[in-house]
Amino acid sequence: MHKLTKVDRQILGVLQSDATISTADLAEQVHMSQSPCWRRVNRLQDSGVIRGQVALLDRQLLGMEVVVFATVNLTQAGRQNLLAFEADIIHHSEVLECYTMTGIWDYVLKIVTRDVRHYEDFVRNTLNTMEMIRELHSHIAVTEIKNTTALPLSTQFKDGAGA
Repeated sequence: MHKLTKVDRQILGVLQSDATISTADLAEQVHMSQSPCWRRVNRLQDSGVIRGQVALLDRQLLGMEVVVFATVNLTQAGRQNLLAFEADIIHHSEVLECYTMTGIWDYVLKIVTRDVRHYEDFVRNTLNTMEMIRELHSHIAVTEIKNTTALPLSTQFKDGAGA
């Protein structure tokens, strides 16, 4: 874990909300001058704490109505099956997230598609053709209550940690 100061966490908090903010406005929000603020942002980028900047798109405005959480078990949990599954799954743009799991499932996938028919097509013609998959269960999201990319910076550090 990187040692973050209170100012670093403030900068990260602002950037999580709006990565397009100017350095001058960012510096003003965290109560410091522009040059030191710019150096801190560069240090956070160079250290890998800030991995990149992206535009967050509205999936519904783009016609992507269905979010599915699919749980997957492989035929065998051997290293070759795991590596083969992982190497294959990363190439499918419908799969936004893929995690290995503890417990009864080997993986959970977050999949976004236009509609249920497109999801069915993805399952039939992509996932079901992967010989290493033994079991697949689909859990279609009905209502999105919370969806954020912002990490909980204020709750992960004890008060007074860092300057």
